[in-house]
Amino acid sequence: MKEPQKIALVTGASSGIGQATAERLAKAGYKVYGTSRRGAPARGASFEMLPLDVGSDASVDAAVRTLMQREGRIDLLVNNAGFGLAPAGAEESSLEQARAIFDTNFFGIVRMTRAVVPQMRSQGSGRIINIGSVLGFLPMPYMALYSATKHAVAGYSESLDHELRTQGIRVSVVEPAYINTPFEANLMQPDAPLEVYREIRAGVERRVKEVLVGADGPEVVAEMVLKAAQAARPKIHYAPGLASRMQWLRRFAPARVLDAGVRKDLRLQA
Repeated sequence: MKEPQKIALVTGASSGIGQATAERLAKAGYKVYGTSRRGAPARGASFEMLPLDVGSDASVDAAVRTLMQREGRIDLLVNNAGFGLAPAGAEESSLEQARAIFDTNFFGIVRMTRAVVPQMRSQGSGRIINIGSVLGFLPMPYMALYSATKHAVAGYSESLDHELRTQGIRVSVVEPAYINTPFEANLMQPDAPLEVYREIRAGVERRVKEVLVGADGPEVVAEMVLKAAQAARPKIHYAPGLASRMQWLRRFAPARVLDAGVRKDLRLQA
């Protein structure tokens, strides 16, 4: 008998990594539902879009309920929706802004996971792939809050994978480095800027933009997501492109050398 088509749900699929991932999964034979706050399909997209705000319990429940009514199952969830902050001192973001980034980047994943895991448990199988960041294992100066959300994603993913293996569900986190996408070009500005950080903030932002010019496109992340989704024995951590080298350095380079390298790359004083 022919194996039934697998159903995938990709959050934040209107552009960038989410769109590239949804298209790659569709090309590989998945029936893909992407999501965005507006639910508008990308031009020429090979997948259907659903409206979904990962910051809203009601919106998450409605989107998953709609998918289940249409398909009756969900085989793969890719948690990609999120936003970033432009380089800034940690104290340049208010508590409200800190809560907002955690509510989307971390609690959005928690909401989506809670919504789909009961169905995956009942069918005895499923994959959850969370889009993290190299900053989830190698924090970057002047990106403290974003790094914190991605550390939370990495820890949550590891714990969840251990919990769900006996239910036939595996969890992985894909942790890219710089990726040239509209997400990287449109970062939220800090809402409590301080003059003391103005010059260094501008310098780090210039450096990040320089690096992005030659960075990989979102396709490298999409390929890694597909690899994780199809692996018979998936790993918990995947580091596409440049991130694989940074992962190696984090693991084996002396802390003093790694620290100096990070500061040198960002052109910070020793």
